Amino acid sequence: MSWFLRRLAISIGLVWIVATIVFLAIHLVPGDPAELLLSQGGVAPDPGAVADLRSQLGLDRPIGVQYADSMVRLLRGDLGSSLQDQSSVAQEIGRRLPRTLELIGAAMLIAVAAGVPAGTAAAMRRGSWWDRISGAVSGVALSVPVFVIGTVMVFVFAQRLHWVPAGGYVGFSQAPGLHLLLLAMPASAIAIGLAAVVFRMTRAAVLDVAAQDYVRTARAKGVAAGRILRHHVLRNALLPVVTIIALHLGGLLGGTVLVEYVFNWPGLSGLLVSAVVARDYPEVVGVVFTISVLFVALNFAVDVLFALLDPRVRAA
Repeated sequence: MSWFLRRLAISIGLVWIVATIVFLAIHLVPGDPAELLLSQGGVAPDPGAVADLRSQLGLDRPIGVQYADSMVRLLRGDLGSSLQDQSSVAQEIGRRLPRTLELIGAAMLIAVAAGVPAGTAAAMRRGSWWDRISGAVSGVALSVPVFVIGTVMVFVFAQRLHWVPAGGYVGFSQAPGLHLLLLAMPASAIAIGLAAVVFRMTRAAVLDVAAQDYVRTARAKGVAAGRILRHHVLRNALLPVVTIIALHLGGLLGGTVLVEYVFNWPGLSGLLVSAVVARDYPEVVGVVFTISVLFVALNFAVDVLFALLDPRVRAA
């Protein structure tokens, strides 16, 4: 329990640091945020409009007061209002975030379901035709950008074969079948590269663990090969695999923008891009802060999972 509380305290501290960095990045960079927001085509904005926007954003108050107010509002879950339509930033993020998490979660399930068995089989049959072919396929999957994969999938499966719609979004409660059909292609486009990473890490980890002394001892004692694989090899090989998955998932939180654009999936990354284009300061800050907090939370969850998989982590 003490280990868990320490990790939780560290995670909360990281969230505070992230919030502070986001605040400083906006307020201490050169230039006036209000003037930048109102500038159009290089033409200087009206000074009165700049003053009104600075007052609206609270930029005319002392920096210490702004920081304290920002932290209090974050504790309440208040991310401000959009400059475009005065809608709640927190509500818009809450509406779009589940879509991005669903997309990433589906991609992760596909990648793990494909990468872990394939990597394990390649390691157990090192040098075989399966090892060589799967290794070559993973190399190709890693080298092709995700937006190229997505574009090809739209061309082949939507425009040529007409198996699935080219893109869009429908709520699961409205049409479950169509929702899953629209989810399949963008999730698969993300999963292809992630599955290649999982495959290579699994293969390397299984080969490393299989060469350990305790595995050779288990074989010498006549323990069944399947039991050795399940209880000795995979259990220990999963730690680096979980690490690499967590790192890539953290990157995907803000890196699905190209996939969301290609498949017209209205997620969080698309909101960030539209906010940057519109220079919507509160939305940009809200999305960046949300992604950062989710990344910290994901790392905390991985630490807890490590502790469950390997008790030595809790004793460290």
